[in-house]
Amino acid sequence: MKLLSGRVALVTGASRGIGKAIALSLADAGADVAVNYRVQVEAAEAVGKTIRATGRRGIAIQADVSITADVERLVKTVETELGPVTILVNNAGIGRMLPAEQVTEEIWNEFLAVNLTSVFLVSQRVLPGMRAARWGRIINLSSVAAQYGGVIGPHYAATKAGILGLTRSYASQFAKEGITANAIAPALIETDMVAGLPKDLASRIPVGAIGSPDEVARVAVTLAQSSFITGQTININGGLYMS
Repeated sequence: MKLLSGRVALVTGASRGIGKAIALSLADAGADVAVNYRVQVEAAEAVGKTIRATGRRGIAIQADVSITADVERLVKTVETELGPVTILVNNAGIGRMLPAEQVTEEIWNEFLAVNLTSVFLVSQRVLPGMRAARWGRIINLSSVAAQYGGVIGPHYAATKAGILGLTRSYASQFAKEGITANAIAPALIETDMVAGLPKDLASRIPVGAIGSPDEVARVAVTLAQSSFITGQTININGGLYMS
């Protein structure tokens, strides 16, 4: 029997890139998966179709996870169609490269809402169900930028660093209730976001190459399956930041 059989996973921002890879890998490990998206409806529906082809239940649900009402609708839909969420992957996020002097208050607030507040909103909404089940996995996608600053800018680095603090808080508060919380901090994974960054960035990575979303997905599945890993930041960065 697959280790995640009977579990219901919600992956935010799962229509493409890292989120898509994680959603597909969780399904392959036995979970039923809700694929959240904001605008990429066709891509998200395709991910759901692929999940169903494996014999698991897979649905695509539109929601802006930085908005409380959307989060409520999203989670209610998952609960109605699949069951209570016991695996949450907070992957939704944005990145736009800007020098510090161009980061306005409006941009700061936008990144705070999408990259950090969304993690809080979705986690808070699913935690009561996890606590009732005495079983839960919260997996938050941070970034190497949280640890060394990165090249995107302070608006991005600060929100990704906030995710690490939030993750540790949940881990410490709910460890005795069968709920783990961990972060993954990737660097230069082959996604649309990385495609817009300077082309010479790969040369800065000690292994000399950009990573694959599947690298991140494999770690996410391991965290979903483990009851003993909690409060950790797993670095997938080709040696760019060594901890």
